[in-house]
Amino acid sequence: MERVVSALNRAANSNAVVNTILLGAFGALAARSMYQEQTIEAMEAEKNSLLKTNKAIKSTIWEWKQKLYAEAEANPHGALVPLSTLKSIYGEVVTDPTPPVLSDDKQEGKSPAPKIMI
Repeated sequence: MERVVSALNRAANSNAVVNTILLGAFGALAARSMYQEQTIEAMEAEKNSLLKTNKAIKSTIWEWKQKLYAEAEANPHGALVPLSTLKSIYGEVVTDPTPPVLSDDKQEGKSPAPKIMI
């Protein structure tokens, strides 16, 4: 047992052993870094591809929307989807931003809801 402890102490104090361990750790970190760099490059390429695809899809959707609008405006009664429905689907319906004002008759019986502040 003493021989093993003695051998470990000599190895721990030896610069060659410490340098070898450090070199091995550096090699492992370098290999991991290279692998991560390749993964990052592949992900960036995939990102660029997805961005191009996304732009193409947005362009196609825009063209379809414009075609639907044109058909609905050209033939309001024969259109597959009326123009007012299309505008509400795409969120283009102009609504009055002011909320309706309640008369005093309707407000008498109701107490305002308490506001809870936390």
